[in-house]
Amino acid sequence: MNDPLDKATSKAPATLGEGCLSRYDPEELSPEDGTDFPDAAELWKQTHPEDEPEPQ
Repeated sequence: MNDPLDKATSKAPATLGEGCLSRYDPEELSPEDGTDFPDAAELWKQTHPEDEPEPQ
């Protein structure tokens, strides 16, 4: 079994901003960082049905 702490020592992506405005730099993110989420739009529709226009 792999050591679960091995991943914790990997290099974190670059950040922008400071303090509570700190965020990951989108230009530095890759699919290996978990940025590939092709079903995001569908998930948004499922979790925010009130955003959809009502049928007329």
